[in-house]
Amino acid sequence: PKSITAATGMDALTHAVEAYTSKKATPYTDIFAISAIKRVFAYLPAAYENGADLEARTQMALAAYEAGVCINNASVTLVHGMSRPIGALFHVPHGISNAMLMKNCFEYVYDGAYDRFADMARAIGKASADDSDEVAAKKFIDACAELCKICEIPTLEEYGIDKNEFFDVMDKMASDAMDSGSPSNTIKEIQKDDLIEVYKSLWK
Repeated sequence: PKSITAATGMDALTHAVEAYTSKKATPYTDIFAISAIKRVFAYLPAAYENGADLEARTQMALAAYEAGVCINNASVTLVHGMSRPIGALFHVPHGISNAMLMKNCFEYVYDGAYDRFADMARAIGKASADDSDEVAAKKFIDACAELCKICEIPTLEEYGIDKNEFFDVMDKMASDAMDSGSPSNTIKEIQKDDLIEVYKSLWK
């Protein structure tokens, strides 16, 4: 089903990107992360559009495996930390809540890792060697946002979440996210107040 393809595909992408921009990244996980990211951008649109496309689905299965190797060894960062409470309290499928957060989280932290985000942009052909790392990094975030559109990822509001209810539990979600340990793996130093700002930005 399209919804499952979108959720699992975007989850795999998040695994790979977060592992590549994690404090725990290693040359070993970097290889798997870049490979997974390239596969996702190349094949997720086709797998989403046509569930019977066996080549696209095979490539996405490989991407999910590669991204799994990454998180088992380099862990995840801000997106996953903030995504889990949304899933727990508002019953949003995990991969969908990751995708809802992806652009805002990456924009918040990419100034701590321009070079890493730039690497990913160049790997998927969205930036050239002539682009500065900062410009290339922004192009990668834009490419992630475009992939979310292709996979018809809803906003929190479009999903049916009430803004007031969300804001009522935002402090708890930020605390739970920090307690998970994942945000602390982000290259940029992150505190609870930072998570609250990102949560708020989802409604702008």
